[in-house]
Amino acid sequence: MKKIQGNYVILSLVCFVLGFIISFSYQYAKEETQEKNLTDRQWQKEYEYRNKIIEQQEKNQKLHEELVQKQQKIREIEKELANQEQIYYNLVEDAEKLRMYLGKVKVRGQGVEVTLSDASYIPSEASATDYIVHEQHVFSVINELLISGASAVAVNGQRLSHRSYIVCNGPTIEIDGNQHPAPFVITAIGDPDVLIPALNIAGGVKEQLVNDNIVVKIARKDEIILEPIINVNNS
Repeated sequence: MKKIQGNYVILSLVCFVLGFIISFSYQYAKEETQEKNLTDRQWQKEYEYRNKIIEQQEKNQKLHEELVQKQQKIREIEKELANQEQIYYNLVEDAEKLRMYLGKVKVRGQGVEVTLSDASYIPSEASATDYIVHEQHVFSVINELLISGASAVAVNGQRLSHRSYIVCNGPTIEIDGNQHPAPFVITAIGDPDVLIPALNIAGGVKEQLVNDNIVVKIARKDEIILEPIINVNNS
């Protein structure tokens, strides 16, 4: 009887230990499975996040490329507009110069004043016509001023245009049908530092006029105002 009880105790102990081992193994296996499942889910989420990041980076790169292209297009448009603006500015400037040349607008600026007078002394044996100002003398001064860059010219206050004419009429000259006596004051708007040396150059206009017994005075003017031409008689 004692032997049977002893065997029973041993068997119970063995069963207890075996049950503990099985329970422990099951719990360990369960935890390991849960941990593995958790790790798999984390890895899956990380993979998804990584793919989303890559996808977003690709979209950002594409958007950046589109932005660069649009910026380049905007620069091209701005350059084209700048060129057009320069063209329009040049056209306006040319139109203004043309109006000035035609005498259609009032002009103001620095320039020179050239006065041509008849000789104060005429020898008795000489011809008077050799000592007075003729239209060719006025022409020579006007041409030199225009060649030297004058933008507008007037004679005795009368503005000249591209259609103006000057003819000699005895002791006077006629400009576009208007009579003007000597002295003839020629005013020109332009750079005095260019116009004056052009007139005074050796062998130039002034020297030729003096040789023709014409009294020549050249003065620098800080401001000259020339009114627009209201009416030109010639068609």
